[in-house]
Amino acid sequence: QVQLVESGGGLVQPGGSLRLSCAASGSIRRLYAMGWYRQAPGKQRELVATITKGGNTNYADSVKGRVTISRDNAKNTVYLQMNSLKPEDTAVYYCNVDVVNYDSLRRAYWGQGTQVTVSS
Repeated sequence: QVQLVESGGGLVQPGGSLRLSCAASGSIRRLYAMGWYRQAPGKQRELVATITKGGNTNYADSVKGRVTISRDNAKNTVYLQMNSLKPEDTAVYYCNVDVVNYDSLRRAYWGQGTQVTVSS
């Protein structure tokens, strides 16, 4: 089993910044892509950003230039630095990781989610 622990969410004013973290642990033989998704009330879950093991990144158009995804492979941790936050960034943010476990099974895992609220 793989556990994901997310942290860093909270309440921030428009224009502010937050840094989310997601640490993966457990039965991890190999960790491939890691990413962040978000879900606002009444909306479907959507991609925010992903990063491959080699560091290639992909961003949703809505966050490009304001958000940076990074990872520490030694710590099995992915980060999301969010700047110039807007009220429309308000959502529950979920970490997602693509893992091969010690039974050589490959699957994706989701974190429990962390709330980000952008409001004055």
